[in-house]
Amino acid sequence: MSYKRIHPVDLINQKTTDMCIVDVRTAAETKASSLPGSVNIPLHELTPMRLNAEIAQSGKDGSRIYLLCQGGRRAEMAANQLANHVNAELIVIDGGIDALKQSQIPLQTNSKTAISLERQVRIVAGFLVLIGVLLGSFVNPNFYFLSGFVGAGLMFAGITDTCMMGMLIARMPWNK
Repeated sequence: MSYKRIHPVDLINQKTTDMCIVDVRTAAETKASSLPGSVNIPLHELTPMRLNAEIAQSGKDGSRIYLLCQGGRRAEMAANQLANHVNAELIVIDGGIDALKQSQIPLQTNSKTAISLERQVRIVAGFLVLIGVLLGSFVNPNFYFLSGFVGAGLMFAGITDTCMMGMLIARMPWNK
């Protein structure tokens, strides 16, 4: 682990206008609610080159980079992805946006809320399971394998805390 952690309340107490806070959620999630002054670079688009370009463009101080996501996991993944590739101190904001909301820290919100990435994954997984069962019952029993495949994918996601379907859905045009 080559990063530090910070509690959201401590972050807000130390916050300055040139502080570099990188939100690694999808653009749709960021449109729904975001921390004012943060820079959005979705995790699947995050590279050291893109990060440095965004820091230069925004005029933020790049010596410390605070990483933010919905609950903390994607920020940790971003820190591990950037470790040894950027010349900056990496700091993960504990609990992400959820913790900021719990701490009653004001966020920029949009009345037109987007469906979160987690909900999108559940909708697609449920749809695929239902389709597999219906097609297996009425067309060909081999379609039951679709439901089994989705179930295995969900188990894998739960065990490894990585979700391939989530990464795929994050790249969809409505999440841009």
